[in-house]
Amino acid sequence: MSIQWKGVMPAVTTKFTNDDELDLKTFELNINAQLEAGVHGIVLGGTLGEASTLTDKEKRILTKTTVSIVKEKVPVLINIAEQTTKSAIELAQKAEDDGAKGLMMLPPMRYKADGRETVEFFKAVANNTSLPIMVYNNPVDYGIEVTLSMFDELLKCDNIQAVKESTRDISNVTRIKNKFGDRLKIMTGVDTLALESLLMGADGWVAGLVCAFPKETVAIYELQKAGRIKEALEIYRWFLPLLELDINSKLVQNIKLAEVATGIGTENVRAPRLPLIGEERTRVLEIISTGLKNRPVLPEYKVASV
Repeated sequence: MSIQWKGVMPAVTTKFTNDDELDLKTFELNINAQLEAGVHGIVLGGTLGEASTLTDKEKRILTKTTVSIVKEKVPVLINIAEQTTKSAIELAQKAEDDGAKGLMMLPPMRYKADGRETVEFFKAVANNTSLPIMVYNNPVDYGIEVTLSMFDELLKCDNIQAVKESTRDISNVTRIKNKFGDRLKIMTGVDTLALESLLMGADGWVAGLVCAFPKETVAIYELQKAGRIKEALEIYRWFLPLLELDINSKLVQNIKLAEVATGIGTENVRAPRLPLIGEERTRVLEIISTGLKNRPVLPEYKVASV
């Protein structure tokens, strides 16, 4: 299965039991909700997936489990967020063996690589896997920006095909399109800039609140794609207070609380993360409660772009 870099790809949360083991039953419940809503891919092991707390064995279990659940209806991608080039290559090769169809890849972790080092890091992985790669460009959270000049060099690797654009600069969508056309596909990675980015030409959306609200997220994408902008905008305006839960250091806890509220998750997180308490928890629950109270009736969207 080749990847069509378009549509909504959830960066799914990892589900844990009360005993801090993988909760594959609840995980499958959520993945099936995503598929029913009409998502276009599944991304494992990102920030929302609490990747930094997962063992290699757990990552492999999640990959194999997801591949089994989706049955090639959509591609399964796994995030590469490693400290060394060697470990990044090893993880990419394991992902390929386990049935993943693509990679989302961050620059080196911890060490702030310069431009030359970052390019060589991405190229080394690309040259040691046949999987297509989406570069995750998030200098706000991870401190390294992949610039257009760096992409000039990276795109010499045929399997570097897309960027998860998370710079928070909406004009970058136009800059990328002007420079690379369709050679570099754009998946917006910031929930609160999603519709704006799609309207400016982004090809798709690697989403966060989709974990709790899959149908609403896919509806926004499909409606705008079909030119039904007013309908997409009405849903997006309702959605924005919830989407802002993703632009927060506690995004994992926030979104897991939302998954509980919509019946497709638990709030179990892995330490050092802890469930929200006190005023912080009350505030997040109020946002979720208000969203659910005013949840829109969705138009038929699955045929919107036909």
